Amino acid sequence: MSSTAPSEAKTLRRRVLMLYAAVGLVSALAIALIIALAINISQRKQEAKNPFFRVVELTDDTVDPAVWGKNFPLQYDSYKRTVDQVRTRYGGSEAVPHTPTQADPRSVVAQSRLEEDPRLKTMWAGYAFSKDFREERGHAYMLTDQTFTERQQVTPQPGTCLNCHASVYTAYKKLGDGDLTKGFEKLNAMPYFEARKLADHPVACIDCHDPATMQLRVTRPAFMEGMARLKASQGVQGYDVNRDATRQEMRAFVCGQCHDEYYFQGKEKRLTYPWDKGLKIENILAYYEENGHKDWTHEDTGAPVLKAQHPEFELWNQGIHARSGVACADCHMPYQRVGALKISDHHVRSPLLNINRACQPCHHFSEAELRSRAETIQERTFNLRNQAMDALVGLINDLKAARAAGRSDEELAPVRALQRRAQFMVDFIEAENSMGFHAPQEAARILAESVNLSRQGQILLRDPKFQPQIPGQP
Repeated sequence: MSSTAPSEAKTLRRRVLMLYAAVGLVSALAIALIIALAINISQRKQEAKNPFFRVVELTDDTVDPAVWGKNFPLQYDSYKRTVDQVRTRYGGSEAVPHTPTQADPRSVVAQSRLEEDPRLKTMWAGYAFSKDFREERGHAYMLTDQTFTERQQVTPQPGTCLNCHASVYTAYKKLGDGDLTKGFEKLNAMPYFEARKLADHPVACIDCHDPATMQLRVTRPAFMEGMARLKASQGVQGYDVNRDATRQEMRAFVCGQCHDEYYFQGKEKRLTYPWDKGLKIENILAYYEENGHKDWTHEDTGAPVLKAQHPEFELWNQGIHARSGVACADCHMPYQRVGALKISDHHVRSPLLNINRACQPCHHFSEAELRSRAETIQERTFNLRNQAMDALVGLINDLKAARAAGRSDEELAPVRALQRRAQFMVDFIEAENSMGFHAPQEAARILAESVNLSRQGQILLRDPKFQPQIPGQP
């Protein structure tokens, strides 16, 4: 027998043992990885079951969003980012320097729209907006921008203005001794700066969420009443938005309670939404014609005119997104993944600044393509808006000249009626903050009709026998 045989046998046994050891080590590592994965999955499932840790107790009187942020740090972090000032092509604001004054101590403000387009001064002649009107900024600025606007110095504002610019839910409750509507009525009637003492924050968590359940809720009585009247016009009696709306509807309604057209009713300055006949602009105009409301008398023409506010809710309702069940929050507060959590992004902003999460979940095209489509719609709306503004300014100038020439109020009355209607239509799109994107065809229709009405007014001044044809009227 060869002497090498025992050596070869030993080598073979050693290799077998090493192989067993390697297999054992790999198996142990695999088992460890599987256990780690199982633990991770278990942890993520537990995170998903417990979306927040109750660090502090939230009540129906907890106003400060920083306190809510202790329980919801991810949402609060994005909420704080509404201080960002990033301009899109047709919206948003860049910071501009401002010399502090006693009335306005700020050193930075938004740029003036009146300087960008002096035609606005002509449209709003005799009204506070002709003195100060600036680009929109994020929610973080909504209260300070209103507090220090020069409009406060021109015409004393009522407490009603705080409805859309401050967290007023708890103020309403306190003023009404627990009755939200009574408190709402009391705050409306206060002078602005007296009411302002009751508000410390811009829109906050409590304005949209129930602190006990985190469910969405409407906290503005004016919206509750407006929706009840709107539903009644559709044959639905006793509608309660907080009881009857679906969750997806609430993802639009909590925004709609501030982003809409309104007026101050009576000496009590009660905030009222003109929706008794519907949400289309003709419905709103018919409502105003019926109750005879005017916001002011135009300084140059003597026309009893209307000031459109910020009718995003009304215009959105006429568009394809609303008809497809897409809510405001789907685009302006899209969902995002943070670890195992799926949360709404509370950095409320233009979808054009967040195309990947705001648009691409539904529209499977490149960011460049989607931005181009949106900006094309806005560009076309902007061009139509300019044509409507030119037509309106032409009518105002002609009316002003006719008035100076001694034309009677009786002669001018039908022309003033055309100005009132044409002006509200162009102002409706001017004040709406999507530059037509929320409902492109409706925005174009409204602006085209505004041009038509202005030109009819000019013809009527030259030919008193001319019979205007107002769209939508017999």
